[in-house]
Amino acid sequence: MKHIDSTPSTPGKFKMEKFSYRRLHSSLAKTFWCVLFLGLVFVFFFRSPTSSSPTQSDLARRSLRTTSYGDPKFERKVQASAKVRSGRGMSVLVTGAAGFIGSHVSLALKRRGDGVLGLDNFNGYYDPSLKRARQSLLDRNGVYIVEGDINDAELLKKLFDIVPFTHVMHLAAQAGVRYAMENPSSYVHSNIAGLVSLLEVCKSANPQPAIVWASSSSVYGLNTKVPFSERDRTDQPASLYAATKKAGEEIAHTYNHIYGLSLTGLRFFTVYGPWGRPDMAYFFFTRDILKGKGIPIFVAPNHGTVARDFTYIDDIVKGCVAALDTAQKSTGTGGKKKGPAQLRVFNLGNTSPVPVMELVTILERLLKVKANRLVMKLPRNGDVQFTHANISLAQRELGYKPTTDLQTGLKKFVQWYLSFYADGKKNVQ
Repeated sequence: MKHIDSTPSTPGKFKMEKFSYRRLHSSLAKTFWCVLFLGLVFVFFFRSPTSSSPTQSDLARRSLRTTSYGDPKFERKVQASAKVRSGRGMSVLVTGAAGFIGSHVSLALKRRGDGVLGLDNFNGYYDPSLKRARQSLLDRNGVYIVEGDINDAELLKKLFDIVPFTHVMHLAAQAGVRYAMENPSSYVHSNIAGLVSLLEVCKSANPQPAIVWASSSSVYGLNTKVPFSERDRTDQPASLYAATKKAGEEIAHTYNHIYGLSLTGLRFFTVYGPWGRPDMAYFFFTRDILKGKGIPIFVAPNHGTVARDFTYIDDIVKGCVAALDTAQKSTGTGGKKKGPAQLRVFNLGNTSPVPVMELVTILERLLKVKANRLVMKLPRNGDVQFTHANISLAQRELGYKPTTDLQTGLKKFVQWYLSFYADGKKNVQ
């Protein structure tokens, strides 16, 4: 395993002042993350998460309590979906399977013969009908999604009792940078408590699965060095979402160190494409341009350019699958570590940041509609001015090579969007 920590570049004698500074910086960084983690746990345990759709959330929890996990029909569905149909395939539990990336990864794995079982709670952060449409698409391709929450330890244990998963693709999370200002506890519930809940079950599974999970490019926060490298500092989060993802990386390190779980974190950079998330700019820009509504375009102080490393979904899927294929086995048994286990973090981006202004220009050309641009200052709500991925590590270790430029990717998205929302009606075919 290649460590992402930097080591001293000059051997031999060292300067005491330099040594003391590094120790102080390291100590302060550790203290910061300990305080942050404890604070987030406090928020989680002493504040109940406020769902964007309380009634639906309550119904979901109630359905979990009444589900008969021992029902033969349920177990047959789970086993059939997770059955490996290729000689060298894997059996994968995909959390967040009804989500944007989760649905695409599930389809890719199923189509090549891997066994795939989905898990999703269908929360109301954005229109659940889009998630249901993705669920229908997966169902037609033989992927069954269990409706449940990653914080439901009983359900997770039951699924591992039914299927000895070789891998877990953990994509379930509370997404979105700005929403964290409205509902902070939901991020702790999903991104921290949910991750711990899953890892607790995985550590005790026999065999332990290898785990690939979604971190985020947001962990780079206020970092000004570009392009962002896995070796760069990630202790300056600009949003609570970023802080929970950074906390997730520290938690992953802990479970790898103590229990021998094989863990690979993927830092996604602004993923877009068909079946995408309605809260993403390219998606709601498309919707509002067609409706003639104004679209907010942010500029940084002194009229600085706001740019994103937009990465097409097919390229991201290839990176996810490559991470699964190269994941080594976990080394623990019965919750006890037997030897060193693989621990990795990779950037998955496109390496070609594009100004948001240019994104709008491309959409205008594809939609044949002029946008009503509302230029305004970048708010202090967690958004950062730019993102730019250094993907050399993923290229070397995963063979990752993005091939889709923004013009091509947006063309495919617009074609899907116009088809899916044809005549104001959703077409799930």
